[in-house]
Amino acid sequence: MASILPSRPRQIGPIGTRRTVGIVASQFHQEFVKGLVDHARAEIEAIGPGTTVRLVEVPGAFEIPLVVSRLALIEEIDVVIALGVIIEGETAHAALVGHTVTEALMRIMLNTGTPVIHEVLLLANEAQARVRCLEDEINRGTEAARVAMRMAAVMSDFAAR
Repeated sequence: MASILPSRPRQIGPIGTRRTVGIVASQFHQEFVKGLVDHARAEIEAIGPGTTVRLVEVPGAFEIPLVVSRLALIEEIDVVIALGVIIEGETAHAALVGHTVTEALMRIMLNTGTPVIHEVLLLANEAQARVRCLEDEINRGTEAARVAMRMAAVMSDFAAR
């Protein structure tokens, strides 16, 4: 496990650059996912003031890829962040869902050319969720926002060429 977050990039893009970030968030384990969303939004605003955030909530992690695929096809969306929490139980269900979501998100990104930032977390317990979702030191919502803003800038550079 990484114990620190990647550094915050400088403000992305020239003054006046407008970005739109889609966030798809699971409603399952809502307290933890809300922590991811809140941290992601705050970091997006810090890096790219005026960035539009379009939040779509879905029932669970399994439903995330469907909505990510729709957002990734919208021309105005620069990048999509997938946020969710899957906590392992006594069966293999959590691992199966986690693996399926991971493969689907990668496929969507490669098929659409829109960056998809994957922070659908497969965790062993609520203590791990608390550290990664609610606290500041290694918050994965913050990390997702930093990666999203960097990828939006990278893809913008390709489009400008």
